[in-house]
Amino acid sequence: MAFTNHHAPHAHHSHHARHSVTHSSGHTVTPLHLTGNTTPKQNEQLLEFLGEAVTRAHAQAIEELDQNSAQAVLDSSRKLKQEVADLLIEIIHRHTTSDRFKNEQAESDRVYPATYRVRPIEAQVTELKKFFPTLGKVNERIARRPMLEGAEAWFAIPRWQALASNYNDAVAMVMECIGSKRRFQNRVKDRMSPQYLRQSERSKLAETILADQQQGSDIHIVACQYGMLHRGCSARRTRVALAGNEYGLGAFEVGCMLLTHPERLSSEDTLMIDCSGDEYSVGGDNSFDRVPLYDYDISGLQFSIFYEDRARNLWGTPTGFLYKMS
Repeated sequence: MAFTNHHAPHAHHSHHARHSVTHSSGHTVTPLHLTGNTTPKQNEQLLEFLGEAVTRAHAQAIEELDQNSAQAVLDSSRKLKQEVADLLIEIIHRHTTSDRFKNEQAESDRVYPATYRVRPIEAQVTELKKFFPTLGKVNERIARRPMLEGAEAWFAIPRWQALASNYNDAVAMVMECIGSKRRFQNRVKDRMSPQYLRQSERSKLAETILADQQQGSDIHIVACQYGMLHRGCSARRTRVALAGNEYGLGAFEVGCMLLTHPERLSSEDTLMIDCSGDEYSVGGDNSFDRVPLYDYDISGLQFSIFYEDRARNLWGTPTGFLYKMS
C-alpha cells in the first residue's frame, strides 16, 4: 500500500448533511452523527418553534386556498406530508452550521511538511505496539473502507483505557514516549492533572461510540484529518462548526498520531496543531477557556496552551469522523 500525502486546499466548510461514500469494491461508508445528546430543553424548544412554523404556514395557506384547491391538497395528504417532512429536515440541516465566533477565523496558507506521508495502517499498528507492547486486538480491515467526506486518511489510535486508569496518565505516557524519540518539551508538565486538562464531552461521546463499534479492540481505526480542514480557526470556532459526525481530537490522540507520524511536526513553517478535543484550565479553577497545543520550533516539539478564542494562521485542529458500521 502506498503512502499518501495530503495538501488539501483550505476550506472553512459548511457542515450540511454528510453524504454516504461508495467505493469501487462496493463498500459504503455512511456518516454516523453524534445524535441523542441534545438536552430536554433543546428538544422542547425545537418542538415549540417548529409547531409555530407549521401553524403560520397553515394560516397563510388557508388564505390562498378555495374549496376545490383545499380538497386537492387533502386528497394528496399522504404524499404531501412526506414532502413537507423532507423539506423541513433539509431546511433544518441547512441551519446546523453555527455563525457563532465566525469572526475568529484567520486566513492561512500553512500546509503539512513535504516529508509527511500517511503510513499504511499495518505500519501504524506495528509502531504503536513498539511503544506499548501490551496493546492487543485491532481490526485493521476497517482501513480498507472508502474515506469519509472531510477526512484525509485512516489512523490507528489506541484506546487510552488500554494504557492507563485515567485519561491524564495516558497522556503522560504518550508524551514520555514522544520524548524518548525526539526533543520534546512540555511547558505545562506540572499542570496536567484533571483539574487542568480534560476531554470535551463531545470527544468522550465519540470515544464511547468507537469503543462500541470496535468492541474488544485496544486500537481503534479512525478516519481523521490532521488540521488542514480547520486551519486558521480559533478552537471554539472549530468546535461549533464541526460536522454532525465530526469531533475534535485531544492531546492523547494527537500525541499517538505524532508517534506514528513524527514528520507531521518537523519544521517551523508547517501547520501547527491545537487539540480542540481537550479543554484546559490555566488556573485549575474549573474555568476551562484554554486549548492544548503541539507546535514545533528550533528547540524541537513542544506542548503548551493557548486561548480558545484566538484565531491564528499558524494553527489547525485535527478531527475524527464517525461512520455507520454494517
